[in-house]
Amino acid sequence: MQRRTVLICGASIAGPALAFWLTRFGFRAVVVERAPALRTGGQNIDVRGAAREVARRMGIEAAMRAATTGEAGVRFVDAANVTKAEFPAGQADRGGLSAEVEILRGDLSRILYERTRDGVEYLFGDRVMALNEHEDRVTVTFERGAERDFDLVVAADGIRSRTRALIVGDEPEVRHVGLYTAYLTIPRAETDSAWARWFNAPGSRTITLRPDNEGTTRATLSFMSPPRGYERLGLEEQKAFLQQHFADAGWEAPRVLAALAGVKDLYFDAVGQVRAPRWSSGRGALLGDAAYCPSPISGMGTSLALVGAYVLAGELAKHPDHRDAFAAYERLLRPYVDEAQKLPPGAPGLANPKTRLGIALFNTGLKVASTLLPLFSRFGSPPSEKLELPDYE
Repeated sequence: MQRRTVLICGASIAGPALAFWLTRFGFRAVVVERAPALRTGGQNIDVRGAAREVARRMGIEAAMRAATTGEAGVRFVDAANVTKAEFPAGQADRGGLSAEVEILRGDLSRILYERTRDGVEYLFGDRVMALNEHEDRVTVTFERGAERDFDLVVAADGIRSRTRALIVGDEPEVRHVGLYTAYLTIPRAETDSAWARWFNAPGSRTITLRPDNEGTTRATLSFMSPPRGYERLGLEEQKAFLQQHFADAGWEAPRVLAALAGVKDLYFDAVGQVRAPRWSSGRGALLGDAAYCPSPISGMGTSLALVGAYVLAGELAKHPDHRDAFAAYERLLRPYVDEAQKLPPGAPGLANPKTRLGIALFNTGLKVASTLLPLFSRFGSPPSEKLELPDYE
């Protein structure tokens, strides 16, 4: 019997994870990625709840733990670097801010790629331009490669997915949550430790510094703002804007801004969520951030990608008809996604106070919360254990 073929768009987390499970369940998976090679950069991500069980079933948990950043937790500090509150690692599912497994996005992507590259065809430096669906297949037009036929197509190419519209049109909505964030890697300094540090500056500005396992530090610059189109600026224009906007922020802003000039891995975007009325149409489906990005505020993006990949592949293996599989995938996962997309009350404004008084009140609240962590469980992340994973094996 000929194996069903599935084209997966995107080689970050969700795509290779889906390819892993599809291959195990007897499908032939092809992954297309517009980047010329595997993208190994990126910031800290975490794996929570049911996603840890998925990682165990994949046999990658040990590799993930070996590649963790070693983050001890998060400390909220003032301009003098005095700790106002701290949340140790390993408490994310009870309201903490650092999960038990903190890993760089690029490291997890590499682990998934290494587990799949021998049995999966990867097409780097290309992308899907058009889909022509027939009764028994989908003809895919690539930007560079020749046309090819597949049984199914899955868009797993992130919040700004270009393939999504080819499958479900303009139905999905990308909702801006009122926050912009810039991610960059900077040299490590003596003030850095195993603890991540969070600093609030007046004007609803936030700077965070997080340890990694490569001898550098991962920095973020965040600020509250309605949509302004900053993400569409050129790289040097983005740097100039950030230099001006954070010039008087204080704390370690001068250090971060000094490193910004030579940074090549800057990622600057509006923080948003993807709300899609449906995750499939015909022979195409959506997965991960392309379908249901919960925003970095939730801390659940990577977990949803891993869990979604497992459920989608399992249902495709379970149902001979892809339409039944897609319907079951959405029926099982939609409640979990809805819960993950519920941001903590007041977010993101609560964590980004505008005035010095607001910052002082915020830090006082954090101090209380750090001693009453179970009662503060909605600050760190939504409940992440509320899904009983099917056993497709």
